[in-house]
Amino acid sequence: MPAILNEAPILLPTAANAQPPRKLWTRTELAAAESIGLDLTRYELIEGDLVHKMGQKRPHVTALVWLQGWLILNFGVPFVAPESPIDVSPEDNPTSEPEPDIVLLRSSVSKFTERHPKPEDIHLVVEISDSTLAFDLGTKAALYARAGIIEYWVLDVQGRSLTVHRAPHAGRYLDVAVYSEAEAVAPLAAPDLKFPVAAAFKA
Repeated sequence: MPAILNEAPILLPTAANAQPPRKLWTRTELAAAESIGLDLTRYELIEGDLVHKMGQKRPHVTALVWLQGWLILNFGVPFVAPESPIDVSPEDNPTSEPEPDIVLLRSSVSKFTERHPKPEDIHLVVEISDSTLAFDLGTKAALYARAGIIEYWVLDVQGRSLTVHRAPHAGRYLDVAVYSEAEAVAPLAAPDLKFPVAAAFKA
């Protein structure tokens, strides 16, 4: 059985890790910066901060390929979008433009030529975590919960486990379970299909 957590961990600032004032960005400002040639392709905007998308190490790439392949096999190529920017909640949207490792869409990707997928367009969001686990389980989980994204998976490469977040309510997920590599989990979008967690860690 998966280990059940009451809620995702919340990371609070302390005097020891307090940071000096920083520049908070908006989507509008970033679009203006990119229009004059600033290359921000290796960054994503999260709560006003430009977060560097860490280089993908081989275990991260392997896990991404296997999980993405399983989703494509079961849902079809047009419904699985890798590293695709999405919209979040109205209050977060001006200062956040996350780019999850995988987005499982309700409609074909061809529908989104003029806009990002919104939470209601999304079945599942997946992050593959190597060195960013705390951020993905904390800041990003809260961001996706506030948006009402119904299911969020965090694949922990080092821990060889999958944390499944469901039932978003009031800015957090009420149902959070950790599945070991000996277990399997079915996405809400297809309850009869089970993804074996160990499949993400094939050599």
